[in-house]
Amino acid sequence: MKRVHKRMMLTLMFVLAALAVLPGMAAFAEEAGTAAAAADAAVSAADSTGTKALAAAIVVGLAAAAGAIAMGMAVAKSAEGMARQPEASGKINSAMMLGLVFIETAIIYALIVAILIIFVL
Repeated sequence: MKRVHKRMMLTLMFVLAALAVLPGMAAFAEEAGTAAAAADAAVSAADSTGTKALAAAIVVGLAAAAGAIAMGMAVAKSAEGMARQPEASGKINSAMMLGLVFIETAIIYALIVAILIIFVL
């Protein structure tokens, strides 16, 4: 049962990462196709924009996928802990919420990095 669960989680993670990267790759391919007809300056600008879009998509996609998996595991383990020891459910719930906040903070940092990649670099 655990093997099937782990395989399902890995498959879901790869599918989510692929779905996050595909729009950036499509934008990169479209910009690269239009940049071939433009001047050298326009080609370098379009390549830079496409590369930035791809990098931002990868950063946000991987962070969101990893965060979603981590949050799911944290909630599952805390529910299991509360089922085993109902008298400790308050402490377990508090610790779970604190952990979820830290995981979500890491995802928000990845979003900020993606925004910096697009607009600053």
